[in-house]
Amino acid sequence: MKVRTFAGLALLVAACGGAPGGALRERVTLPPGIVFAGVTDSLVAHGVVTHPTWFRVLARLRGIDHHVQAGVYDLPRGRSAWTLLDRLSSGRIATNRLTVPEGLTMTEVAALAAAELRIPVDSFLAAARDTSELRTLGLDGPTFEGYLLPETYYVPVGSTARDLVRMMGRQFLAAWQPGWDQVLARRGMTRRQAVTLASIVEGEARKPEERPIIAGVYTNRLLQGMALQADPTVQYAIELRRGKRKKRLFNKDYGFSSPYNTYLHLGLPPGPISSPGVQSLWAAVHPATVPYLYFVADSTGGHQFSTTYAQHVRTIRRIRAVPAARR
Repeated sequence: MKVRTFAGLALLVAACGGAPGGALRERVTLPPGIVFAGVTDSLVAHGVVTHPTWFRVLARLRGIDHHVQAGVYDLPRGRSAWTLLDRLSSGRIATNRLTVPEGLTMTEVAALAAAELRIPVDSFLAAARDTSELRTLGLDGPTFEGYLLPETYYVPVGSTARDLVRMMGRQFLAAWQPGWDQVLARRGMTRRQAVTLASIVEGEARKPEERPIIAGVYTNRLLQGMALQADPTVQYAIELRRGKRKKRLFNKDYGFSSPYNTYLHLGLPPGPISSPGVQSLWAAVHPATVPYLYFVADSTGGHQFSTTYAQHVRTIRRIRAVPAARR
């Protein structure tokens, strides 16, 4: 009798799904509030379930018929009913992958989301400027600039701009280490100021090991009341005004009128100029203790650091002389 019961259950489990061996996947949308009869009908319509009565019986026996998660699913044909019910009850919904590199501005992230996820740029920017969402997450500032953490995201199909911005903001909070706020408090610095400094470091650094050193240079300049004179802040100021980043700056650009121009204004700019990665965030919170006040890019992709302006000038001349000597 037990053998017959077990065999019957096994037959029930196998029979509920589609034809065995199918490799096709069907995208099925289950709206919020849908009853299990509607779930079954949708799966039958997509060819995922071929025996709806037995499928409902198995769901009832497992207690899953009232615990299906709404969402968009990519469901393979030919899988057992047991597997299908596991997926529906656990909410393993379909996702799209979005990889956000370090150093993008909010506008650039919006363009990337539009290209990869078809989320309208205007919708993304509106969500990223929603101060109520910032307050809900406990983030300071007028926009999400600086808080859209560079990361690879698996975004549920059908997500809105607000969903994505919220996801990225939460990822920033998850990456922010618990002890960092205490470290900053001892330095008299707020989290937003640290993110601002990190965004400048992100714009300058090309080698990971230089990030804490660059942060140390800017920290020294802040403590001595010197202008930061950071090129990425000028590039950001121009982008804000003209809508496009200027990769190469000319002498006239350093006089560009903007509160973000750290050649014209002392201290940090009003806010972050991009979204820094975790390494740059760490560097801003833990800047290296160095004597340097200056640095210049060299031919290796890194930088040469100097303590005095005279050393800095000599370093620039030496770097510029190398290509000339090779020619």
